[in-house]
Amino acid sequence: MIIEKAASQLEALGNVTRLQIYRALVRAGEDGLPVGRLQEKLEIPASTLSHHLKRLVDTGLVIQDRQATTLICTANYRHMNALIGYLADECCADAACSKQTRETVA
Repeated sequence: MIIEKAASQLEALGNVTRLQIYRALVRAGEDGLPVGRLQEKLEIPASTLSHHLKRLVDTGLVIQDRQATTLICTANYRHMNALIGYLADECCADAACSKQTRETVA
């Protein structure tokens, strides 16, 4: 993953409302939620929801699919897992190096 993409996604999730929206979509599973149901669930105005959903869609974290007259929003699990992986892949990678350095100095 490119660091700029990760930063953009993390920035999008750094807003309380967008994080609430995203968590609701993650909890909804692969079926997602219709925009109207998401609005009711979070109790936010339609224009506010639209604004925040656009940001999540633009960063690739949310997918929107029109089914007849209903707009279904779904968390993009592939992108979510890529972001989580990017954050965790190198966990403690430098820890062994630090331990060896301390042993050499001592």
